[in-house]
Order: sequence, then structure tokens, then C-alpha cells
Amino acid sequence: MTTEQSFTPVWQADLGDGRFQNPILYADYSDPDIVRVGDDFYMTASSFVSSPGLPILHSKDLVNWTIIGHAVDRMPGGYDGCVRHGDGVWAPAIRYHDGKFWIYFSAPDEGIYMTTAENPAGPWTPLHMVKEVKGWIDPCPFWDDDGKAYLVHAFARSRCGIKHRLKMCGMKPDGTALLDDGEVIFDGEIEHPTMEGPKMYKRNGYYYIFAPAGGVPTGWQTILRSKSVYGPYEDKIVLHQGETPVNGPHQGGYVDLDSGESWFVHFQDREAYGRIVHLQPMGWENDWPVMGVNQNKDGIGEPVLVCKKPNVGKEYPAAVPETSDDFNAAVLGLQWQWQSNRKEEWYSLEANPGYLRLYTQALPEGGSILYHAPHVLCQKLPAPEFAATAKLELNLAQGESAGLTAFGHDYAYVAVEAADNGLKLVYVDSFGNKDKETAPAESRKAVIDLPSGTKTVYLRTECRLEAVFTFSYSLDNETYIPFGESFTAVPGGWVGAKVGLFALKPTAGTESGYADVDWLRFDLLKA
Repeated sequence: MTTEQSFTPVWQADLGDGRFQNPILYADYSDPDIVRVGDDFYMTASSFVSSPGLPILHSKDLVNWTIIGHAVDRMPGGYDGCVRHGDGVWAPAIRYHDGKFWIYFSAPDEGIYMTTAENPAGPWTPLHMVKEVKGWIDPCPFWDDDGKAYLVHAFARSRCGIKHRLKMCGMKPDGTALLDDGEVIFDGEIEHPTMEGPKMYKRNGYYYIFAPAGGVPTGWQTILRSKSVYGPYEDKIVLHQGETPVNGPHQGGYVDLDSGESWFVHFQDREAYGRIVHLQPMGWENDWPVMGVNQNKDGIGEPVLVCKKPNVGKEYPAAVPETSDDFNAAVLGLQWQWQSNRKEEWYSLEANPGYLRLYTQALPEGGSILYHAPHVLCQKLPAPEFAATAKLELNLAQGESAGLTAFGHDYAYVAVEAADNGLKLVYVDSFGNKDKETAPAESRKAVIDLPSGTKTVYLRTECRLEAVFTFSYSLDNETYIPFGESFTAVPGGWVGAKVGLFALKPTAGTESGYADVDWLRFDLLKA
């Protein structure tokens, strides 16, 4: 059991001199939305199939963020015992209304859900189905000054055959149900294709809908405005890549500060790194938002890379979401998520206090490779470059294994495997898993015998620019020996690649061995 660890951030937005660098979160907090309540800012993001889902992040200055909880413990119906890559929690909206927090999101095959909380750290109410419907996505609630309520949403062509359009529905003021099937208020097919992710606001008598368009990798931020909820809406592009390296700057939310400043939070798709989060200065001209900087003087903003921090009235210490973990807490750290609805029998923090015990689990029925395993415990990639090292103490039965993985549609891992003559170290990779029906078998590229009597192994993966991973191992945490091949990570189902831990057994119904994980540490790469 290790009691002291050096948890040095591998990415920090706060530069310590009154400025910040983008991204503010170099991690896959996809489709972010944000709300300000008093002196506090809260953010949530898509979590797709991961459990727990809907992460809740908190900040005092929009630059320094920590995770304080999750709004969804598990997805209802159809998410137990399997991994539905790409499904689950899509683009949420978070709002504060009537003294409590509200989050709306869609599961594209099930419908629109809502949950509320008085404290954003939880507890959150059980998910309530606002509308059972297929293909209505990216819902955002809006309560008007006259007490009427509305919900604006987009469509997923893959589920309902409709794309590019936004629709407005009347909603019960208590937010529990829609009053009608709504009407299309904007069709962006010609000038704003793939319009989605709407977020609705009201200011100076105008109704505004912030909506990304143009697709995730290359799109832009569109603003719609009207004097009427149902339009007609004028449209204007306010943020695009321009001459910057920040591709597809769009989809997010904005807040106003007491200082008079406004700020816009959005994502950038960085492929294997996921949809990382940026912060743009924002102002208003002629009742239109102005974002970023206008380098080309074309009237369209471009993302900033370094900027003066928001004026929130005081300075706050640097903070980042948790990554490294020594497993000394009584509960699993908030940075961890399983690949599907978790089961308590998968792990324990009590069986050997100070360690995370991962009990070996068989693949689900029909599963053949790690890609199908719901019991992979993952974290988001936290920086463009880093090293992740885990200390494992093994108690495995023959055929069982435990290891460290760089995980996405393609993945690689290094694992300790129990054989009849002792422990082996194996390197495995697998490619082409996006086609769930014809996923190929894993390929064992390297196997070595570990010394007789080995019980503790240190496994390491190093990530270098553009998500190129290498693996190594050690028996003493001093000398690390390269093992396996170089592996270039790719995204998963609408998510970035991840670093994960797992423990496998070949068949269900047998008694489980286990791996005790003393710690997992993220470090800066050594020069």
C-alpha cells in the first residue's frame, strides 16, 4: 500500500500570471454546457455509455475546474451487461431554474430524459422520461419571463432520417413533459448543414439559439436570434477556425459575469484525445455575440490560444480534474468510469484497504475481445503527452489476466497472464472494431515469461504527440523495459481514446482471481 504519491498535473490551463491557455480542459468533455449560479460555474458533458455518467465539474473562474460528481449513476434499460458503443448520454444542457439545477439530455434510441438537483454535487433525482422518442437529440429547456416553458432540440438522421433542423416544443412549466410535437424553427441544410446542439437564451428582448453547424471536425458556431420564440430567426456565424489550429470550434454555452464580461465554452475535436474544452472571450455588438478575436477582420471570430483570465473579482488557485489515484479513499475517484452500467462485484476498495481490487470477469455472452467488455475501468486522456503507470499485485488463476490498456475502436494493452508454469507478460492489439458485427480477434504480438515467484508488476504506457502509445514494464519501479509495439490510438464511439485497467477470466461461472492495484499515476514525460 502506497500512501504518498506525486500528483503533478500533466496539463494546466492556468499560466499563473493572470493568463490562461487553451484548452482549459485537455480531456474529452464532449458537448460541454455551462451555467453560472452566483460566484460558481458548473459544467456538464456527454458521457455516452460510460458509468457513472453526466460528469459535473465546478469552477470559480472558468479556467480552473474540478469534478464534483455525476448526475447519472446508471442508464435505464438495455445498458446492463454489454457495451453499446456510441449510445447513451448525448449532448446535455444544464440550467438553473426555480431554485434547482436541471439537466436534459437524449439517449438517441430511447428518448429525452431530465434530472434535477438542489446541490449540483448530488444527489440528482432518478432519470425522468420527458419524451419517449427515437432520434430527437440535443435537447435544451428554456423558461420564459411569462412562466411558459419550451424545449428546443435537433435530430439524428441515423435514427429518424432527419438532419440539419431545429425544432421548438412547448413544455409543461414543471419540465416533466412536452405539450406538443413542436414545429421546425430553422432548417440549416443549405447554409448551416448538420445544425445541432442548440442552447437557448434571452437577452435584451431577443431569443438566442447558439447552435454548432458544419460537422464536428470542421464546423463553426452559428447564432440564431428572433423577437419570437418560434421565429423567424436570423442567423450569423460568430466563430470559426480561420487561421488558427483550432478546428471546428463550436458547441457549448455562454455565461455573463458581474464584471460585464461574457465567456463562451466550446469543444474542439482532437480525434484520439476526444473533444477537448476551450474558453473564448465574448462580447456583444448590435445585439449579436462576438467571440474570440477577429484576426482577419471578416466579422467572424477566431479562437484564442492564450488570453487574460476572466474578471471574476478575485484570484483562485490553480486546479485540474483528478487523474492519478492511490485508492486510499473509501469510494472510487470521480475520474473513473466503466464502459457500461457497473456491477458492484467487479471491484472492491474494502477487500484490501488502500488498493483497488479488480475481480476477474468473463466477457459478456457473444463477446470475443476486450472491446466487448463492460468492466474496463477507464479515464480520459488528460494531456497531449503523458506517462501512466500502474502498480499491480496479482492473484490470478490459470488463464486469467489483468492489465493496462490504451482503449478506443482500436486498442492495445499489456497484461499479466497466469499460465500453468507461472506468470507471463503479453502485449495485444486489435484493429477494426468499429464494425461491431465483424470485429476481428485480438493479435498477441509479444509474450515473455516473468521470473518465478513474481507477484508485483509495474505496467506503464507513454503517450506522445498525436496519441502514439508505447508500453513498458518493471519489477522494481526503477528499470522499465520496453515491451510490445508502438500503437497509434483512435477514438471510440463518439469519444476519445482512454487509459484503462481490466481483469479478465476465460469463462463465466468459475471462481474469480483478482488484481490489487496499489496506484495509477499520470506523470509528465521525461525529456
